[in-house]
Amino acid sequence: MQLVFIMNKNKDKGNRGENIASEYLLKKGYTILHRNWRHKQREIDIIATQNNILHFIEVKTRSSNKFGLPEQSVNQYKMNALKKAAEAFLLQQTEWKQIQFDVIAITINKNNVEEIFVIEDVFF
Repeated sequence: MQLVFIMNKNKDKGNRGENIASEYLLKKGYTILHRNWRHKQREIDIIATQNNILHFIEVKTRSSNKFGLPEQSVNQYKMNALKKAAEAFLLQQTEWKQIQFDVIAITINKNNVEEIFVIEDVFF
């Protein structure tokens, strides 16, 4: 029973982080194309466009730094999964010539957003 509660709490926090990230991107002039786009077991949190560039965005949300900063949890394994999902998306949407991978790291404390940290054009 405790494990289910923790998983739901983490899912709720993740959804909240994705909502915050989407609002942030919209304010910055991005157009959101998809949220939680899935291909097989892989998922892309946000797919957005700005200035004819397609952005594949990984969102990480934490409520404390007890286990490190949110961006520190985006490891090589996660980036490889994001890249493979992006490849699947691009096979379906062949018109995109410029793409970019970004990370949005969000730290929240109760109901307050403490920090939104954006890492643009992440290289693998």
